[in-house]
Amino acid sequence: MKQLISEPRIHDPIVTCVFLILGTLLTFFLNHITDSIIDVSSIYILSVVVIARLTSRYIYGFIASMISIICINFFFTYPYMHIDFTLAGYPIAFISMLVISFFMSAATTNLKEQALIIAVREKQLAAAEKEKMRANLLRAISHDLRTPLTSIIGSANTYLEHSRLLSDKEQMTLVKNIKEDADWLLNMVENILTVTRIHTSDAKVTKSMEPIEEVVSEAVQRLQKRIPSAKVNVRVPEDFLMIPMDAILIEQVIINLIENAVMHSQSTQPTDLYVTCEENSVSFHVRDYGVGIPSYKLPDIFNGSGTDISTSPDGKRGMGIGLSICKSIIDAHNGIIMACNMDVGAEFCFTLPKGSDPDTEV
Repeated sequence: MKQLISEPRIHDPIVTCVFLILGTLLTFFLNHITDSIIDVSSIYILSVVVIARLTSRYIYGFIASMISIICINFFFTYPYMHIDFTLAGYPIAFISMLVISFFMSAATTNLKEQALIIAVREKQLAAAEKEKMRANLLRAISHDLRTPLTSIIGSANTYLEHSRLLSDKEQMTLVKNIKEDADWLLNMVENILTVTRIHTSDAKVTKSMEPIEEVVSEAVQRLQKRIPSAKVNVRVPEDFLMIPMDAILIEQVIINLIENAVMHSQSTQPTDLYVTCEENSVSFHVRDYGVGIPSYKLPDIFNGSGTDISTSPDGKRGMGIGLSICKSIIDAHNGIIMACNMDVGAEFCFTLPKGSDPDTEV
């Protein structure tokens, strides 16, 4: 990193010469207006600061400071067109300017280097965070895909090898289990495609003004086609609300959250889905009345590491990838998603900003 910061660039000497010449020409112009040495010194100090900002090494600012002192003495102090630092008062004034110019050049260059270091570190942290999320997603996917596939293979083998020994009801149960696991795998593939779209470097979340009531209704209908037994109580504001969003992605978030509540709450009570409106945002709440979320899982529940067989009543469907995808989608919409335990059960909530935002690059 240090080598990258201090690497000289070809145009640095050109920048130094250009701004020193511009400073000299401007000083000649001002010298016709005023004879004050302070004005002349100020112009050269400004030139030194600009040179230090636009070049890549300390040396150019230092050289510019030295040349500025010589130019002031040669062009703008008596005797003109001669270098003479022996006149009364001049040595102190020139040394003071040299010190000021040097320290301003050093400070400017140092600030520039610090800004570059911070930018590089932020980029590294972002890359590390993305790599961590990728690892968590892969870990969650490996669990959420392996167990239903194992169940499908086991049920299929049982049906093929022992179909004559099984009753019609047992055969239908095996086929039903295969279908349920296949539906779950299809949903998982949809989630994987969603997260792939969101993490593609050149992808965009295409926002348009969408009515909240229609988005919520479509999400609930899609969920009930997937899980006919799911019971959901829906409440939306009476006022007609439209906010900028990618409707398909937000529907996916709502479906994932309700499905998570239905599958993991271990409750027979209906799940609540309600929408609240604030001044600058709209919040979507998914509330269940089950066992809640283990407290140790709450801090990491959205990072893809929440998959845990022990928390699944059927032992095969984890929470990790669905919730991490929800967070990715809401982050791409510049929103906030959170989870908390209530007196009974748990609640997931995500908030989207109002306003007609343009398409947002992920």
